[in-house]
Amino acid sequence: MSNLALRRPSTLPVIIAAAGDRAATRFLEFFASTLRNPHTRRAYARAVGDFLAWCEDHAVPSIAAVQPLHVAAWIEGRTRERSAPTVKQQLAAIRHLFDWLVMGQVVPLNPAASVRGPAHSVRKGKTPVLDPAEARTLLDSIDVTTPIGLRDRALIALMIYSFARIGAALAMRVEDVFTQNCRLWVRLREKGGKAHAMPCHHSLEEYLTAYLERTEIMDDSKGPLFRTIGRGTALLTRTPLPQANAYAMISRRAAAAGIATKVGNHSFRATGITAYLKNGGTLEKAAAMANHASTRTTQLYDRRHDEMSLDEIERIRV
Repeated sequence: MSNLALRRPSTLPVIIAAAGDRAATRFLEFFASTLRNPHTRRAYARAVGDFLAWCEDHAVPSIAAVQPLHVAAWIEGRTRERSAPTVKQQLAAIRHLFDWLVMGQVVPLNPAASVRGPAHSVRKGKTPVLDPAEARTLLDSIDVTTPIGLRDRALIALMIYSFARIGAALAMRVEDVFTQNCRLWVRLREKGGKAHAMPCHHSLEEYLTAYLERTEIMDDSKGPLFRTIGRGTALLTRTPLPQANAYAMISRRAAAAGIATKVGNHSFRATGITAYLKNGGTLEKAAAMANHASTRTTQLYDRRHDEMSLDEIERIRV
Protein backbone atom coordinates (compact mmCIF):
# COMPACT_ATOMS: atom_id res chain seq x y z
CA MET A 1 0.00 0.00 0.00
CA SER A 2 1.67 3.21 -1.10
CA ASN A 3 1.64 6.61 0.57
CA LEU A 4 -0.47 7.74 -2.38
CA ALA A 5 -3.11 5.20 -1.40
CA LEU A 6 -3.17 6.62 2.10
CA ARG A 7 -3.77 10.15 0.83
CA ARG A 8 -6.39 9.53 -1.83
CA PRO A 9 -9.76 8.01 -0.88
CA SER A 10 -10.32 7.17 -4.57
CA THR A 11 -7.60 4.53 -4.30
CA LEU A 12 -8.76 3.03 -1.01
CA PRO A 13 -9.00 -0.77 -0.75
CA VAL A 14 -12.36 -1.98 -2.03
CA ILE A 15 -13.56 -3.42 1.29
CA ILE A 16 -12.81 -0.12 3.06
CA ALA A 17 -14.67 1.94 0.44
CA ALA A 18 -17.60 -0.49 0.64
CA ALA A 19 -18.08 0.33 4.34
CA GLY A 20 -18.82 3.98 3.63
CA ASP A 21 -17.27 7.40 4.14
CA ARG A 22 -16.92 7.07 7.91
CA ALA A 23 -14.86 3.90 7.52
CA ALA A 24 -12.73 5.50 4.80
CA THR A 25 -11.99 8.55 6.92
CA ARG A 26 -11.20 6.48 10.00
CA PHE A 27 -8.94 4.21 7.96
CA LEU A 28 -6.91 7.15 6.64
CA GLU A 29 -6.72 8.69 10.11
CA PHE A 30 -5.23 5.47 11.46
CA PHE A 31 -2.06 5.93 9.41
CA ALA A 32 -1.98 9.73 9.67
CA SER A 33 -2.73 10.11 13.39
CA THR A 34 -1.61 7.05 15.32
CA LEU A 35 1.67 6.04 13.68
CA ARG A 36 4.36 8.68 14.09
CA ASN A 37 7.37 6.52 13.24
CA PRO A 38 7.75 6.33 9.42
CA HIS A 39 9.25 2.84 9.54
CA THR A 40 6.34 1.54 11.64
CA ARG A 41 3.89 3.27 9.29
CA ARG A 42 5.41 1.55 6.26
CA ALA A 43 5.46 -1.86 7.96
CA TYR A 44 1.84 -1.50 9.12
CA ALA A 45 0.75 -0.28 5.68
CA ARG A 46 2.26 -3.38 4.05
CA ALA A 47 0.61 -5.72 6.56
CA VAL A 48 -2.79 -4.05 6.34
CA GLY A 49 -2.59 -3.90 2.54
CA ASP A 50 -1.78 -7.61 2.32
CA PHE A 51 -4.61 -8.53 4.69
CA LEU A 52 -7.22 -6.42 2.93
CA ALA A 53 -6.15 -7.82 -0.46
CA TRP A 54 -6.54 -11.33 0.97
CA CYS A 55 -10.03 -10.44 2.20
CA GLU A 56 -11.00 -9.13 -1.24
CA ASP A 57 -9.69 -12.32 -2.86
CA HIS A 58 -11.85 -14.35 -0.46
CA ALA A 59 -15.01 -12.36 -1.18
CA VAL A 60 -15.26 -10.49 2.13
CA PRO A 61 -17.69 -7.69 1.15
CA SER A 62 -16.51 -4.95 3.53
CA ILE A 63 -14.27 -4.27 6.50
CA ALA A 64 -17.34 -4.54 8.78
CA ALA A 65 -17.83 -8.15 7.65
CA VAL A 66 -14.36 -9.35 8.74
CA GLN A 67 -14.60 -12.18 11.30
CA PRO A 68 -11.98 -13.83 13.57
CA LEU A 69 -12.00 -16.80 11.17
CA HIS A 70 -10.78 -14.55 8.35
CA VAL A 71 -7.94 -13.17 10.45
CA ALA A 72 -6.97 -16.66 11.68
CA ALA A 73 -6.93 -18.07 8.13
CA TRP A 74 -4.76 -15.21 6.92
CA ILE A 75 -2.34 -15.63 9.82
CA GLU A 76 -2.15 -19.38 9.14
CA GLY A 77 -1.13 -18.70 5.55
CA ARG A 78 1.40 -16.04 6.54
CA THR A 79 2.98 -18.42 9.06
CA ARG A 80 3.85 -20.78 6.21
CA GLU A 81 5.46 -17.95 4.23
CA ARG A 82 7.07 -15.65 6.80
CA SER A 83 9.11 -15.86 9.99
CA ALA A 84 7.31 -15.89 13.34
CA PRO A 85 8.46 -12.37 14.35
CA THR A 86 7.22 -10.96 11.03
CA VAL A 87 3.83 -12.65 11.38
CA LYS A 88 3.47 -11.42 14.97
CA GLN A 89 4.21 -7.86 13.82
CA GLN A 90 1.65 -8.17 11.03
CA LEU A 91 -0.99 -9.47 13.44
CA ALA A 92 -0.23 -6.54 15.75
CA ALA A 93 -0.84 -4.17 12.83
CA ILE A 94 -4.25 -5.73 12.13
CA ARG A 95 -5.21 -5.64 15.83
CA HIS A 96 -4.15 -2.01 16.08
CA LEU A 97 -6.19 -1.06 12.99
CA PHE A 98 -9.35 -2.77 14.25
CA ASP A 99 -8.94 -1.24 17.72
CA TRP A 100 -8.96 2.14 15.99
CA LEU A 101 -12.03 1.22 13.93
CA VAL A 102 -13.85 -0.02 17.05
CA MET A 103 -13.17 3.28 18.83
CA GLY A 104 -14.51 5.08 15.77
CA GLN A 105 -17.65 2.93 15.84
CA VAL A 106 -16.96 1.59 12.36
CA VAL A 107 -17.02 -2.03 13.57
CA PRO A 108 -18.54 -3.34 16.82
CA LEU A 109 -15.75 -5.75 17.82
CA ASN A 110 -12.10 -6.38 17.00
CA PRO A 111 -11.98 -9.67 15.03
CA ALA A 112 -8.22 -9.95 15.55
CA ALA A 113 -8.36 -9.72 19.34
CA SER A 114 -8.94 -13.43 19.88
CA VAL A 115 -6.50 -14.64 17.19
CA ARG A 116 -3.19 -15.97 18.46
CA GLY A 117 0.00 -15.51 16.53
CA PRO A 118 2.76 -18.12 16.11
CA ALA A 119 4.78 -19.05 19.19
CA HIS A 120 8.11 -17.26 19.30
CA SER A 121 10.68 -16.90 22.07
CA VAL A 122 13.91 -14.94 21.66
CA ARG A 123 16.84 -15.40 24.02
CA LYS A 124 19.58 -14.30 21.66
CA GLY A 125 19.63 -11.77 18.84
CA LYS A 126 20.52 -12.64 15.27
CA THR A 127 22.25 -9.41 14.29
CA PRO A 128 25.79 -10.14 13.00
CA VAL A 129 28.44 -8.79 15.40
CA LEU A 130 32.03 -7.85 14.66
CA ASP A 131 34.99 -8.86 16.75
CA PRO A 132 36.63 -5.75 18.29
CA ALA A 133 39.68 -6.31 16.07
CA GLU A 134 37.44 -6.37 13.00
CA ALA A 135 35.71 -3.17 14.09
CA ARG A 136 39.08 -1.48 14.56
CA THR A 137 40.24 -2.73 11.15
CA LEU A 138 37.11 -1.29 9.56
CA LEU A 139 37.54 2.13 11.17
CA ASP A 140 41.24 2.29 10.32
CA SER A 141 40.63 1.26 6.69
CA ILE A 142 38.56 4.34 5.86
CA ASP A 143 40.37 7.06 3.90
CA VAL A 144 39.67 10.23 5.87
CA THR A 145 41.29 12.66 3.44
CA THR A 146 37.85 13.24 1.90
CA PRO A 147 34.54 14.50 3.34
CA ILE A 148 32.83 11.17 2.62
CA GLY A 149 35.54 9.27 4.50
CA LEU A 150 35.28 11.59 7.50
CA ARG A 151 31.50 11.19 7.47
CA ASP A 152 31.55 7.41 7.20
CA ARG A 153 34.11 6.93 9.98
CA ALA A 154 32.18 9.28 12.28
CA LEU A 155 28.86 7.51 11.62
CA ILE A 156 30.22 4.00 12.20
CA ALA A 157 32.09 5.11 15.33
CA LEU A 158 28.95 6.80 16.68
CA MET A 159 27.01 3.54 16.44
CA ILE A 160 29.80 1.53 18.06
CA TYR A 161 30.72 3.86 20.91
CA SER A 162 27.28 5.26 21.78
CA PHE A 163 25.19 2.15 20.93
CA ALA A 164 23.08 4.41 18.68
CA ARG A 165 20.41 3.00 16.40
CA ILE A 166 20.93 3.93 12.77
CA GLY A 167 17.65 5.83 12.71
CA ALA A 168 18.64 7.95 15.71
CA ALA A 169 22.11 8.59 14.27
CA LEU A 170 20.79 9.74 10.90
CA ALA A 171 18.19 11.98 12.58
CA MET A 172 20.87 13.96 14.42
CA ARG A 173 21.50 17.61 13.72
CA VAL A 174 24.86 19.32 14.03
CA GLU A 175 23.73 20.89 17.31
CA ASP A 176 23.27 17.39 18.74
CA VAL A 177 27.05 17.21 19.12
CA PHE A 178 27.89 19.59 21.97
CA THR A 179 30.38 20.26 24.75
CA GLN A 180 29.45 19.74 28.39
CA ASN A 181 31.75 19.47 31.42
CA CYS A 182 34.80 19.82 29.16
CA ARG A 183 33.75 16.75 27.16
CA LEU A 184 32.00 16.23 23.85
CA TRP A 185 28.47 14.79 24.16
CA VAL A 186 25.93 13.46 21.68
CA ARG A 187 22.15 13.78 21.85
CA LEU A 188 20.09 10.99 20.30
CA ARG A 189 16.35 10.84 19.71
CA GLU A 190 15.42 7.19 20.02
CA LYS A 191 12.20 5.25 19.47
CA GLY A 192 9.07 6.88 20.80
CA GLY A 193 10.68 10.32 20.70
CA LYS A 194 12.81 9.64 23.79
CA ALA A 195 15.76 12.04 24.00
CA HIS A 196 18.98 10.45 25.21
CA ALA A 197 22.33 12.18 25.79
CA MET A 198 25.66 10.65 26.70
CA PRO A 199 29.36 11.63 26.72
CA CYS A 200 31.59 10.54 23.86
CA HIS A 201 34.28 7.88 24.04
CA HIS A 202 37.64 9.54 23.37
CA SER A 203 37.88 7.90 19.92
CA LEU A 204 34.38 9.05 18.98
CA GLU A 205 35.22 12.55 20.18
CA GLU A 206 38.27 12.56 17.92
CA TYR A 207 36.32 11.33 14.88
CA LEU A 208 33.36 13.67 15.34
CA THR A 209 35.59 16.69 15.90
CA ALA A 210 37.59 15.92 12.76
CA TYR A 211 34.39 15.47 10.75
CA LEU A 212 32.80 18.71 11.94
CA GLU A 213 35.92 20.86 11.61
CA ARG A 214 37.33 19.56 8.35
CA THR A 215 33.99 19.54 6.51
CA GLU A 216 33.16 23.03 7.84
CA ILE A 217 29.57 22.17 8.86
CA MET A 218 30.01 23.09 12.52
CA ASP A 219 28.28 26.47 12.11
CA ASP A 220 25.21 24.91 10.46
CA SER A 221 23.71 23.96 13.82
CA LYS A 222 20.21 23.15 12.52
CA GLY A 223 21.46 21.17 9.54
CA PRO A 224 21.68 17.37 9.44
CA LEU A 225 24.81 15.89 10.96
CA PHE A 226 25.21 13.10 8.42
CA ARG A 227 24.62 14.24 4.84
CA THR A 228 24.68 13.00 1.30
CA ILE A 229 27.54 13.81 -1.05
CA GLY A 230 26.80 16.03 -4.04
CA ARG A 231 26.95 14.25 -7.39
CA GLY A 232 30.21 15.13 -9.09
CA THR A 233 31.36 17.49 -6.32
CA ALA A 234 32.56 15.10 -3.53
CA LEU A 235 31.23 17.73 -1.10
CA LEU A 236 28.54 17.42 1.56
CA THR A 237 25.03 18.66 0.76
CA ARG A 238 22.29 19.69 3.23
CA THR A 239 20.28 16.54 2.50
CA PRO A 240 20.17 13.98 5.34
CA LEU A 241 21.79 10.65 4.52
CA PRO A 242 19.02 8.07 3.87
CA GLN A 243 19.10 4.81 5.79
CA ALA A 244 19.39 2.74 2.60
CA ASN A 245 22.47 4.75 1.59
CA ALA A 246 24.00 4.13 5.02
CA TYR A 247 23.46 0.38 4.61
CA ALA A 248 25.09 0.42 1.16
CA MET A 249 28.02 2.42 2.56
CA ILE A 250 28.54 -0.02 5.43
CA SER A 251 28.49 -3.02 3.08
CA ARG A 252 30.96 -1.30 0.77
CA ARG A 253 33.32 -0.29 3.58
CA ALA A 254 33.25 -3.76 5.15
CA ALA A 255 34.04 -5.42 1.82
CA ALA A 256 36.92 -3.00 1.20
CA ALA A 257 38.33 -3.80 4.65
CA GLY A 258 38.23 -7.53 3.90
CA ILE A 259 35.57 -8.29 6.54
CA ALA A 260 33.66 -11.43 5.65
CA THR A 261 30.93 -11.00 8.30
CA LYS A 262 27.72 -9.76 6.67
CA VAL A 263 27.23 -6.59 8.67
CA GLY A 264 24.30 -4.22 8.57
CA ASN A 265 23.21 -0.94 10.12
CA HIS A 266 22.40 -2.61 13.44
CA SER A 267 25.63 -4.61 13.71
CA PHE A 268 27.61 -1.79 15.27
CA ARG A 269 25.14 -1.28 18.12
CA ALA A 270 25.49 -4.97 18.97
CA THR A 271 29.26 -4.81 18.49
CA GLY A 272 29.60 -1.91 20.92
CA ILE A 273 27.39 -3.47 23.58
CA THR A 274 29.21 -6.82 23.38
CA ALA A 275 32.64 -5.13 23.59
CA TYR A 276 31.50 -3.08 26.59
CA LEU A 277 30.25 -6.17 28.46
CA LYS A 278 33.39 -8.17 27.62
CA ASN A 279 35.48 -5.46 29.25
CA GLY A 280 33.67 -5.58 32.59
CA GLY A 281 30.67 -3.39 31.90
CA THR A 282 27.40 -4.22 33.64
CA LEU A 283 24.19 -5.19 31.92
CA GLU A 284 22.28 -2.48 33.81
CA LYS A 285 24.66 0.28 32.66
CA ALA A 286 24.64 -1.11 29.10
CA ALA A 287 20.82 -0.91 29.10
CA ALA A 288 20.96 2.71 30.28
CA MET A 289 23.55 3.64 27.64
CA ALA A 290 21.54 1.90 24.91
CA ASN A 291 18.34 3.55 26.21
CA HIS A 292 16.65 0.17 26.63
CA ALA A 293 13.62 0.02 28.91
CA SER A 294 14.61 -3.47 30.08
CA THR A 295 17.87 -5.37 30.46
CA ARG A 296 16.13 -8.28 28.71
CA THR A 297 16.38 -6.31 25.48
CA THR A 298 20.05 -5.56 26.09
CA GLN A 299 20.77 -9.26 26.61
CA LEU A 300 19.80 -9.90 22.98
CA TYR A 301 22.92 -7.92 21.99
CA ASP A 302 25.27 -9.77 24.34
CA ARG A 303 27.32 -12.22 22.26
CA ARG A 304 29.94 -13.15 24.82
CA HIS A 305 28.59 -16.69 24.86
CA ASP A 306 29.51 -17.07 21.18
CA GLU A 307 33.18 -17.16 22.16
CA MET A 308 32.56 -19.69 24.92
CA SER A 309 30.71 -21.92 22.48
CA LEU A 310 33.57 -21.72 19.99
CA ASP A 311 36.11 -22.62 22.68
CA GLU A 312 34.07 -25.68 23.59
CA ILE A 313 33.74 -26.75 19.97
CA GLU A 314 37.53 -26.66 19.60
CA ARG A 315 37.79 -29.23 22.38
CA ILE A 316 36.60 -31.83 19.86
CA ARG A 317 40.03 -33.01 18.81
CA VAL A 318 39.75 -35.76 16.21
